[in-house]
Amino acid sequence: MTHRIDYAKVSPEGYKAFGGVYAALQKSGLPKELVDLVYLRVSQINGCAYCIDMHSRDLLKGGLPVDKLVLVPVWHEAGAVFSARERAALAWSESVTRVADTGVPDADYQAASAEFSEKELVDLTYAIGLMNAFNRLGVTFRATPAAAAAAAKA
Repeated sequence: MTHRIDYAKVSPEGYKAFGGVYAALQKSGLPKELVDLVYLRVSQINGCAYCIDMHSRDLLKGGLPVDKLVLVPVWHEAGAVFSARERAALAWSESVTRVADTGVPDADYQAASAEFSEKELVDLTYAIGLMNAFNRLGVTFRATPAAAAAAAKA
């Protein structure tokens, strides 16, 4: 994988604007671990190696057990490993990320709104949208994952 463009350096205004959304989400009241799980799942769906690497590391640093981390792609099958709110957030993340295929059906909205207040659901959707945008930048411009950079130096 060849790095194409450092989008943050080439267009710092756009990057800073996305950073403003990220900062707002940190103040939203949603638990950091929940948001990081959403970021990771969205990144897995979109195949963004840079973001998968980063959010996996963030979750591990935050104390998420490895057993839980490795089950994120198959959370549907993980039973009680994920709380009801986490399962609702992950399902919402998948529906919204795959909007072209799902159309975000009423059943998905009702399931998510049963677990989250209106503000939480909007903030969660901002988080999903933000990560989808960052994934598109990362994949398009071939952002190098930390693990790959470390391996290249070794």
